[in-house]
Amino acid sequence: MILKDSVMKRFAHKASVALLMAAGFTALSGCNQSAEQASAPAYPQVKEQNIKAHIAFLADDTLAGRDTGSEGYQIAANYVKSHFKQYGLTPMGDLGTFEQQVTFRKAFLEDQGASVVITSASGEYPLTMNEQFLSSGSALTTESSVTAETVFVGYGIVNKEFGIDDYADLDVKGKVVVMLTGRPESLPSEEGAHIGSSREKSRHAAERGAVGIITLHTPKRENVRKFAVSAKYADGPRFSWLQKDGTPFGKYPELKGGAYVNADAGDPLFEGAELSLEEVFALDSENQVLKGFPLNASVTLTNKSRHEEINSPNIVAAIEGSDPTLKNEYVVYSAHLDHIGVHEDSEHEDKINNGALDNASGVSILLETARMLASLEIKPKRSVLFVVVTGEEKGLLGSDYYAQNSTVPVMQMVANVNLDMPLILYPFADVIAFGSTHSTLGPIVETAAQKLDLSLSSDPMPEQALFTRSDHYSFVKAGIPSVFLMTGFKSKDPEIDGGKLFGEFLTTHYHNHSDEIDLPIRYDAAASFAEVNMMIGLEIANQAERPKWNDGDFFGKTFAQ
Repeated sequence: MILKDSVMKRFAHKASVALLMAAGFTALSGCNQSAEQASAPAYPQVKEQNIKAHIAFLADDTLAGRDTGSEGYQIAANYVKSHFKQYGLTPMGDLGTFEQQVTFRKAFLEDQGASVVITSASGEYPLTMNEQFLSSGSALTTESSVTAETVFVGYGIVNKEFGIDDYADLDVKGKVVVMLTGRPESLPSEEGAHIGSSREKSRHAAERGAVGIITLHTPKRENVRKFAVSAKYADGPRFSWLQKDGTPFGKYPELKGGAYVNADAGDPLFEGAELSLEEVFALDSENQVLKGFPLNASVTLTNKSRHEEINSPNIVAAIEGSDPTLKNEYVVYSAHLDHIGVHEDSEHEDKINNGALDNASGVSILLETARMLASLEIKPKRSVLFVVVTGEEKGLLGSDYYAQNSTVPVMQMVANVNLDMPLILYPFADVIAFGSTHSTLGPIVETAAQKLDLSLSSDPMPEQALFTRSDHYSFVKAGIPSVFLMTGFKSKDPEIDGGKLFGEFLTTHYHNHSDEIDLPIRYDAAASFAEVNMMIGLEIANQAERPKWNDGDFFGKTFAQ
């Protein structure tokens, strides 16, 4: 799962509500049923020991943290495939197999392979790498250099619906655009997360003829994530998935260079300009309107990179629906199988990041959900598709590839339910479905949860826009209504503060070697989560109408199929 530092801090300090399902749950057990209950459909019994065994295998040291493209990841993929075969699922990958191969390009920045030199009226200002600027390997080329004039473009965002065009009345053709990190505070959080994403900013710059981008670290951003922290991770490879013609998806050859510049190093860019950088930062900190203007400085950006290519599969399988017509539509379950692998530079003796909860737990619950649905005497009306993806930790890449290269027609995928890092550490009493307010999936999830005496809670921190930070968002961008399902903060045990446990995990174990099976995992909670997950899928699969985006919803309008 991809989280911002601010999310972790907020979770840690907002330990107010508690969580999950008690072990004595009997709604599906068949015990002490009333006459009405006895006439209800018989659902398969969830087996918590199955989930326990799956997590134990997927989080074992042998798999070395399941890094994308690694041998350990492939072992995990083989494990998932073997269970899909046992359950009798239909292969839905490439050429009649369970695997959909994804080819990635890993771009490494050569040692001291990037430079930034600002030229203003007062002279040349070469910046120091990792102290004054950060850069990464280029997926497009192994060597590039560009010298150009500069233009300040505010945040570098454009959106007609919100009446924003930071490029209005500015000529940036053949120039390097200079922009602030982030976006205006006035934008709604989830919509703003899309509008202000680096992919969208790059697209707008390239479409307007820019040849490079300099993004300025701001004092506001420093309060959330320090530049020095980002510098620690700047030298890692950058992953891109390759299109069938061998080019990296989502990259713009028009952009010849880029850099992320520290706040105190960008002053020469604004020398003699309409506003000083200090004045620009003040407007940003005060949430005032920012308008772009030409700058009097030029900049030279250079980059030397090397490339490697690796393959890493998505695993795809299906249960065919029972309705002659609706079986041609698919309810999609997704979960990411990859984690972050081995960190040799870790100060701890244990270098392996096992990812027991991120996201062995999600994949394990998906597997148990698949087993239960496959064992139903009467199959769901719609078909159910299971997509276990690679490369989530590299930027939602495996799901992005699948959404762009789906093995079933995109129009036939009616909904996506994504499982990422369910924190099965306490008996939860509610679930959270990030994105449930954007489509009719909200009421569907709530109905399914109520059948199991669970409530659906609203997003506890909408300002963090978690709706855009896991694999379901790749399906959203393909126009498919989606939710990201997680355990809520409420606990059925009044002695357990679920929110506190949630926060403690994020601050202590998230993306750390300690996310392993010796955590106090509640397998009864995992079983309950599998039950509600199955019920949500059945609710979607058996409804007469497919889920729809809510009228006027931003994401529905932006990505409508």
